[in-house]
Amino acid sequence: MVKTVDAVMIGRAGVDLYGEQIGGRLEDMGSFAKYIGGSPTNTAIGAARLGLNTALITRVGNDAMGRFIREELQREGVNTAAVRTDPDRLTALVLLGIRDQVSFPLIFYRENCADMAISVDDIDEALIASARAVVTSGTHFSTPGTKAASLRALELAAKHDAARIIDLDYRPVLWGLADKGDGETRFVSSQSVTSHLQEVLSHMDVVVGTEEEIHIAGGSTDTLEALRAIRAVSQATFVVKLGAQGCVVIEGAVPERLEQGLMVEGFPIEVFNVLGAGDAFMGGLLRGYLRGEDWHTACRYANACGAFAVSRHACAPSYPSEEEMQTFIAHGSDHFRLREDEALNQLHWSTTRQGELPEVLAFAFDHRSQLEALCDDPAKIGDFKRLCAEVTAEAVARHPDRQLGALCDHRLGQEALFDMAEGGLWLAAPIELPGSRPLRFEGGPSLAGTLRAWPKGQVVKCLCYTHPDDGDAMWQEQRATLLELFTATRELGLELLLEFIPPADMPKDTTTLARSMTQAYEAGIFPDWWKLPAPEADNWEAEWDAWNKVIETHDPHCRGVLLLGLAAPRADVRASIARASEQPLCKGFAVGRTIFGEAAEAWFAGRVDDAGAKALMSAALDDLIAAWSAS
Repeated sequence: MVKTVDAVMIGRAGVDLYGEQIGGRLEDMGSFAKYIGGSPTNTAIGAARLGLNTALITRVGNDAMGRFIREELQREGVNTAAVRTDPDRLTALVLLGIRDQVSFPLIFYRENCADMAISVDDIDEALIASARAVVTSGTHFSTPGTKAASLRALELAAKHDAARIIDLDYRPVLWGLADKGDGETRFVSSQSVTSHLQEVLSHMDVVVGTEEEIHIAGGSTDTLEALRAIRAVSQATFVVKLGAQGCVVIEGAVPERLEQGLMVEGFPIEVFNVLGAGDAFMGGLLRGYLRGEDWHTACRYANACGAFAVSRHACAPSYPSEEEMQTFIAHGSDHFRLREDEALNQLHWSTTRQGELPEVLAFAFDHRSQLEALCDDPAKIGDFKRLCAEVTAEAVARHPDRQLGALCDHRLGQEALFDMAEGGLWLAAPIELPGSRPLRFEGGPSLAGTLRAWPKGQVVKCLCYTHPDDGDAMWQEQRATLLELFTATRELGLELLLEFIPPADMPKDTTTLARSMTQAYEAGIFPDWWKLPAPEADNWEAEWDAWNKVIETHDPHCRGVLLLGLAAPRADVRASIARASEQPLCKGFAVGRTIFGEAAEAWFAGRVDDAGAKALMSAALDDLIAAWSAS
């Protein structure tokens, strides 16, 4: 059978709730960040980010956390065909914290959880047959049912010539050897666990573990003695993780001294968070091993991935992309605190950002001052925005092959945003105070507090009236405000769309917007999207060439440009959209008043009813979609 999957992982899949306060007890945590977790799940994501085709065999509950896991895996490119939904059990949860450099408290909520109910029936032979490797977890040999499932996967791996790999992944609490609330303890001696593990090690081609995990597998706290005990039952290659020192690979006989094996040095960085570092290490190791690299190269990948993990908050979200890993290995970092390396942080964000978006065709009705000029009743404006949301949703049904979107504000359009939350739309909301120059934000005195309440998938849009020839005081103030916004969006995991418009009373030429964009990039501001006005026909090629050059120079990973309308006549906007669709960096449009202007004036004046207003807006939106689609 053709091997279409690089590695199949089997085992834990849960949700990590990470305390956001650093240096305190779990008892003192005030807020938690939610991430996907579980050792095999983390490894599957880490390896996928490095370009491997990975799949996961596990169970999740029929609950919101289970759906979150499935959706995250799919966004990361992990095959979920063997992720079963268990109707009788809930998804596992873990509470985690960072106390200091050596203490990382965690509590496992795993009583009768879904992933520990994996059975032999969950093991798909066709999936195993398609794989080059099967990766098992030591934890899943701790109960009869999960052990039987894991052994079945190993049996099929041998039958179909797939490498068999184990991450020893020893957590005493999950073997019933520590108090239920003590997830932090890494080692408790147990002959029973040793016997369980040695029973399966003979099946393995590669055994990976920390020194403590080697100790439990070998039944000795002397690392060399433990390795020799494992060697007596297994001919596998051993990869022993040594923390900051790196790792050592042992093939064949165990040497007299550990350093006589193949030692591969680690990377000298600050240790911020060790949780999930071993899973990142495994992802890097698999990247090298399954792509035919030598052990030294595979371990360099592994050590680099582990370095990223220990330097950042969270587990899987901290793991590097292939480009990020190779950049770090080739060039290193000037920062001992790796999480403070802004260039690497930008590369991490832009190369692990969720999902490809080849196009976005958005109806923009985030306008506030323009609609308040027509009506002084916020509730009535909100009703009109809900009509706009209905128009957008109905357009999705008419254009199922297109990625549609909407821009809508929280102040007047909150109900409309609620209506659109689960419609598969690309959604963005404005943060700027309308008409402000210098730029100010809407929503209260705390920008981070405002944005913290926004859904994770919602893009932050900011319109800034800026000009490259602004006086120094104006630019420095706007620069500081934009940098505050950029920093907040990154910290909160929100994408940023910047809309730059030159002030109407200042001169504009073919270089104006490109120079403003360059100023932003040079200030350390890297938007995920640009929203820009269409160039004039005579300057079309020159201005697009200038934008393309700026973006390619400063951020080749930028998602692209969305064209705005500026209330221009529909025919003009239609022509601009049709022409812009030929530009590789143009990913669509975000147009508002050209679509809703006529309908809004008539509806607020009482000249048309809801159906009439919707018909006018639907016709205009469909016309612009057709213009984009015609290319």
